[in-house]
Amino acid sequence: MSEVEKDQVFVEYVVKALVEKPEKVVIKRSIDDRGVLLELTVDPEDMGKIIGKAGATAKSIRTLLRVLGARDELRYNLKISEPEGSEFSARPKSDSDDSESSEEPKPVEDEFTQVDSKAAEIKAKAREGIEDLDTDI
Repeated sequence: MSEVEKDQVFVEYVVKALVEKPEKVVIKRSIDDRGVLLELTVDPEDMGKIIGKAGATAKSIRTLLRVLGARDELRYNLKISEPEGSEFSARPKSDSDDSESSEEPKPVEDEFTQVDSKAAEIKAKAREGIEDLDTDI
């Protein structure tokens, strides 16, 4: 193992510890004028574990790479590639997006209407409860 590849080994070690299918972890390393690019590909089922809630896990891995880069005076970039078979890469990005966008607002509006009506019911019941408390005292 050469000194140059320790960043790749480090990311591989961290990612394989997080995922269910470590044999599917692939890290491609390339160097350009902007620094070192590590391109990470994992099994589609493990994608959520790598990204984490609100991207926290991916951000943490990138922070650790930044620390490693500061020590080595290099700039590291981590690109998490969308694996084949995931819901986003399998979805066509052409004409079907336009047709889907015309269908989506109706269910979304219905969902918000239901939430608003439930919120109104809860507020009404809360007001009744407050009125009952006032009369009992």
